[in-house]
Amino acid sequence: MKKIILGCLGITLLLSSCVSQKKYADLEAKQKETQDLLNSATVKLNDCLEEKATATSRMKTLEDQNAFLKANNQELINNMGNLTTLTTKGAENLEKSLESLKEKDLTIRKLNDAITRRDSVNLALVQSLKGVLGNLDDEDIEISVEKGVVFVSISDKLLFSSGSYNVTTRAKEVLGKVAQVVNNKPDFEFMVEGHTDDVPYSGRNGVLLDNWDLSVKRATAVVRILQNDYGVDPKRMTAAGRAEYVPVSPTEKSKNRRTRIVVLPKIDQFYSMIEEGMKDPAIND
Repeated sequence: MKKIILGCLGITLLLSSCVSQKKYADLEAKQKETQDLLNSATVKLNDCLEEKATATSRMKTLEDQNAFLKANNQELINNMGNLTTLTTKGAENLEKSLESLKEKDLTIRKLNDAITRRDSVNLALVQSLKGVLGNLDDEDIEISVEKGVVFVSISDKLLFSSGSYNVTTRAKEVLGKVAQVVNNKPDFEFMVEGHTDDVPYSGRNGVLLDNWDLSVKRATAVVRILQNDYGVDPKRMTAAGRAEYVPVSPTEKSKNRRTRIVVLPKIDQFYSMIEEGMKDPAIND
């Protein structure tokens, strides 16, 4: 009986031991599975952490780039505003410059028109003088235009005796022809210039001291003839002496001994030409 009990007890213990071993194995298997899941989760967690760090770094880079682009964009906006301002000012300045050039061009055209008119008048004057004096020797009288001024140069031998300021009879005839032209041109004034050579004056009449005196006396003698004998308005004339200081030839003294009549428009008459030009529709178009 005792043996039977002991046998049953052994069988019970054996069965109990078998059940515990199976549970242990199951538990051990579950632990291994859990450990594998934990390891897999740990690996995934580490991957996520790395991805997060990468994403955080990239986000920081993008934020920096975004901040730079914003600042650069604002700078471009400011520059565009400045450029717009400069462009507007530049356009205004260009418009003013073009307007100024237009005004200057108009003024130049008006002046050129006035000069053209003056030159036309001078040409007509020269033709008139050459018409009345055309039969004279070219060496005795010369008519020219320089810088808009008409010059009538009469040789000393035609007008005066050597060292004298008394006008010759032949010279009075020449001056009469000049007076005929200038009397027909009331809008002109003129100056009579006396010129000598560089030989010192040696007269002993006590009136003239030097070539200055001789040149002035010759000029005033011509002016008196034009006024007294031919009725030229004295308000239109000026007498001047240049002595030997404005020669025309360094070698031929005879050419330097001359009396020159300088004919020029009155200043107010010249400005009238400009004003007429300003009213010309062809210019103001």
